[in-house]
Amino acid sequence: MDGAGGNPAPISKTSFKGNPLAELRFQRVLIKLSGEVFGGKNGFGFDHAVIDGLARQVHEVCKEQVKVGLMVGGGNIFRGARSAPVGMDRVVGDHMGMLATVMNALFLQDALERIGLETRVMSAIELKAIAETYIKRRMDHHLRMNRVVIFAAGTGNPFFTTDTAASLRASEMGADVLIKGTKVDGVYDKDPKIHPNAKRFERLTYNEVLQQDLNVMDSTAVAFCKDNKMPIMVVNIGTEGSLLHAVRDGVAGTLVS
Repeated sequence: MDGAGGNPAPISKTSFKGNPLAELRFQRVLIKLSGEVFGGKNGFGFDHAVIDGLARQVHEVCKEQVKVGLMVGGGNIFRGARSAPVGMDRVVGDHMGMLATVMNALFLQDALERIGLETRVMSAIELKAIAETYIKRRMDHHLRMNRVVIFAAGTGNPFFTTDTAASLRASEMGADVLIKGTKVDGVYDKDPKIHPNAKRFERLTYNEVLQQDLNVMDSTAVAFCKDNKMPIMVVNIGTEGSLLHAVRDGVAGTLVS
């Protein structure tokens, strides 16, 4: 079926770029990391061990000769409108949220470079002293040079989430898949932390995600991925080796396509 309720429709055995899933091996990926992941169990601040673990997982993927882009959120520091005090202008709150993502990008950059990866932080807002301003051609060059590109400041525009920014950058870099790293091992029909009988979906269509209002990414991001035929894979980033499994095997967690 392709709608609300019931089981998700089966996905054909053709892959995202037309290859059989059994033969799929991603060559270019965009990994979306929520800010809460940086905060570890508490979801706030910086958990050094968790961030070092993220860096090791990215390093494993890079050793497979995969081109990697990383989009980081900022929810462990400031969540834009959600964190803003009552009465604060929405645009001001969103700009503060963008700056929070820059802090996470720099923290992750340091962790990656300490284990030998070459990186570039590219910001959607101009911050000459600490990051390159995002230009697609410059991003393409860094990827050709096998550098990990870390995207910061979302799209640079208020009212747009880092989920939407991730879908945009994934399309711009020609990614084979957008991998969303979360604290759960996929998409469920209800919160598994509250409901022990929650059902995990292995595969979903974009329409099922939108119509059932499933917690994958915000609706703008999902619709953008649908329009641009960008698959989304939701994996538990806290499980050691989960990124490598997703990239090497082509299926992990929940697949939306």
